[in-house]
Amino acid sequence: MISPQRHGFVLLPRFSLLALAGATDALAAANDVLEQAAYSTFTLSLDGAPVRAACGTRVVPNHALADAPPMDAVFVVSDLPYPDAARDEHAALHTFLRGQAAGGRLLGGIGTGAAVLAQAGLLGNHRATLHWALGQQLAAAHADVVVSSNVYEIDSGRLSCTGSTASLDLMLAWLGQRHGQRVAQALLAHFGLERLRAHDEKQRAPVAARTGLSSAKLTEAVSLMEANLGEPLPTEDIAQLVGVSRRQLERLFKQHLDELPSRYYAELRLARARRLLQQTSQSILQIGLGCGFSSGSHFSNAYRARFGRTPREERSQRAAAWRDHTETPSP
Repeated sequence: MISPQRHGFVLLPRFSLLALAGATDALAAANDVLEQAAYSTFTLSLDGAPVRAACGTRVVPNHALADAPPMDAVFVVSDLPYPDAARDEHAALHTFLRGQAAGGRLLGGIGTGAAVLAQAGLLGNHRATLHWALGQQLAAAHADVVVSSNVYEIDSGRLSCTGSTASLDLMLAWLGQRHGQRVAQALLAHFGLERLRAHDEKQRAPVAARTGLSSAKLTEAVSLMEANLGEPLPTEDIAQLVGVSRRQLERLFKQHLDELPSRYYAELRLARARRLLQQTSQSILQIGLGCGFSSGSHFSNAYRARFGRTPREERSQRAAAWRDHTETPSP
């Protein structure tokens, strides 16, 4: 029998109702799959008063921080912009979280919740993530935190994720670690999902934000490439579609990205192929053809030249890592 765990979710103003639901629904689904009440959840607010979500819904919490029952895990659910999520008026929350950490509780940040944990001094030497637009600010303010651009992070008793549906990915990944591959697969089936997003899958920021591009023509060219990975467009066609000559387009790529368009395009296609190899059950040939490579050998040679291993070796390595990851329960 698994000892029931009590998970508390601290709600801050303008939190994402979707993010809260993703996390709590995952725990409820785990109870169904495990056929026992392994997890219970409840909500908290700073003072026990209702908290208004970003969508306008007022949520009446189960408890105030001051009368919170014993917990096994505490998650801060916030969509406040940084540094508002870490402002001084949350001092009582910081004290509360430090007390939970001292008691060995699992701590998590959903949305910008990681900023609150960092401000409380609870993410030192841990990997953490939050919305892509706020990562640099958090890293600058807390040099001891390893801030990533991944969708979620699970690191030594600290969990964090971006907002929206990332909370479901985070909790499913954590439950998979805790209970093993059979439960992980049953949970995916429960939610009608083909796969779980990998912890190292990057957030999808707008093209200009991801690349730091200031040129509208170059941003448009990259967007065209990303939209046509399966059937790559010739450089001449891309130049014509964005309204510049081929030579001008090549100059833009060299100036801003230090790459030729064709090479940058190939990198995009190989990165897409790598994600598919790691996260889907599609055949290697299907993936190669779907990412614009003319044959299996063409795909294999290009992949090995870029990543130092063949697509088959990539998939074998990932499968072995997944087995090790899910068959070893986390504390």
